[in-house]
Amino acid sequence: MRSLIEVKNLFFWYGNRLVLEDITFSVNQGDYLAILGPNGSGKSTLLKCILGLLKPQKGEIRLFGQPIEKFTEKWRLGYVPQRATALVDPVFPLAVEEVVAFGLLPKKKFPRFITKKDHEKIVSALRKMEMEGFLSRRMSQLSGGQQQRVFIARALVSEPDILILDEPTTGIDAAAQERFYDLLGELNQKGLTIVIVTHDIGIVNKHVKQVACLNRRLVYHGTHEEFCSSPRLLQIIGDHHLVIHRH
Repeated sequence: MRSLIEVKNLFFWYGNRLVLEDITFSVNQGDYLAILGPNGSGKSTLLKCILGLLKPQKGEIRLFGQPIEKFTEKWRLGYVPQRATALVDPVFPLAVEEVVAFGLLPKKKFPRFITKKDHEKIVSALRKMEMEGFLSRRMSQLSGGQQQRVFIARALVSEPDILILDEPTTGIDAAAQERFYDLLGELNQKGLTIVIVTHDIGIVNKHVKQVACLNRRLVYHGTHEEFCSSPRLLQIIGDHHLVIHRH
């Protein structure tokens, strides 16, 4: 199986504080990887290193076989940041179509015009998120769950090979979360590789294929089935009493 992301002996410090210590793992084509760990364990920092938003002090990252320093096709990585819905300005009248169109800009050269073909891609991305009927709606008029689907459509519109999500259901009501993860599961079944940082293992577990448990060091990395039967699970989730069996 082809490795799309390779992380080797990665270290990262914020000042004198060691956040990531000797992290080594890979993500293969078609994987659905859930990254778990307590608050402050380095999960978001790890994603930002993979995306090139942060530069580790030691170690190596390869994307699609290339050193990250030489990797230029950033559109191949779709990214939904933590608390993306907090970016919605209730005053500024930004429409759904305009938000999704931003995801096309990395592949364009100046001048960056939106073409008829681009519009078709925007509609297609929104359709995947069951949001095509909201094309002209203002973002501020949508619920938190609807806004998050729009941000995922923005990440998908460039037709990436990998979708990377950081706590994507923060601010989404519980009723919308299960359907949200079902949509991600459907995208993965169609061939999209997914890497997700989440605390919602009780919901997402029925879809994930791989689990990585992070607490500065990589405590566990393996299949979902091995994870559910591993005593290391208790070290990670403590007393959260999460449901870990597939439905």
